[in-house]
Amino acid sequence: MGRMLLEAVATDGGEMVLAAAIVRQGSTLCGVDTGALIGGETSGIAVSDDLAAQLPHLDVLIDFTPPDAALKNARLCAESGRALVSGTTGFTSEQAQQFEETTQGMALCQSANFSTGVNLAYNLLAQAAAVLGDGADIEIAETHHRHKADAPSGTALAMGEILAGARGQKLSDIAEFGRTGQSSLRAPGTIGFSVTRGGDVVGDHTVVFASEGERLEITHKASSRMAFARGAVRAAKWIVNKGPGRYDMQDVLGLKES
Repeated sequence: MGRMLLEAVATDGGEMVLAAAIVRQGSTLCGVDTGALIGGETSGIAVSDDLAAQLPHLDVLIDFTPPDAALKNARLCAESGRALVSGTTGFTSEQAQQFEETTQGMALCQSANFSTGVNLAYNLLAQAAAVLGDGADIEIAETHHRHKADAPSGTALAMGEILAGARGQKLSDIAEFGRTGQSSLRAPGTIGFSVTRGGDVVGDHTVVFASEGERLEITHKASSRMAFARGAVRAAKWIVNKGPGRYDMQDVLGLKES
C-alpha cells in the first residue's frame, strides 16, 4: 500500500504534494528516495522512520499501518493538529476504543475500504437488506492474499454492520463466524461469514441473499491496490478543508446525501 500511495500521489496531477513517506523503525527502506522506490524520477524526498520529525511538513497523514502503529500515529496527529486518513483494520475492541478516544476533536476520515466501488456496494447492500427483510438468508464470503493478518476482513465486517443495521440489529448479536459438526444448522436471521486466504488475491467480497426460489449476489473484486490508494488520496484532499469531525468514505463520495 505504501508504494501504491506514492504512485497515486505522483500521478494525481499536482493537486496533492508528497511531503514525507514513513516506514516502520529500522526498515531497510529508510533513506531511499521515494521516486526511485516507485521506479520514477528522483523526488528528493527520502523515506523516513520518524513520523514526529516529519509532521511539521504535513497537512494530512494517510495511514495504513497495523493497529499498534496506527494508535501511535493517531496520537501524534492529534497532538500536532494534523488531519488523518486511516485505513487500518484489525483493531481489537480495546484498540478501537483507544483510537476513538485519541481522535476525538480532530479531522479524521476512517474507512475499512477506500475503494469507490466498495462504497457504492455498501449502499446497494443496505437497500437490498431493507427490501428483502427477513425473507433472505445472508452470507458474506471474502478472499484475500495469504499474508493478510485479520479475518474476516475489515470490509467484510463493515458489510455485516451495514446489513445488520438495515434490519435494525447489531452484528455482534447475529454474526456466525464458523460452522462445523452436526449441530451447525443455520439459525434464522443470522449473517454468516466465510474466509479464504491464498495466493496474491487483492480482495474479493461477495454477499449472498438467498431466498426461496431466487438468490441475489452482490460482488466486488479488487484487481489492484491502486483502487484503495486513489480513494485514500481523494479522501485526503477532501478532509484537508474540513474542520474537526469523524468522517468516512461515504462522506467523501457524497453518498450519505443520496
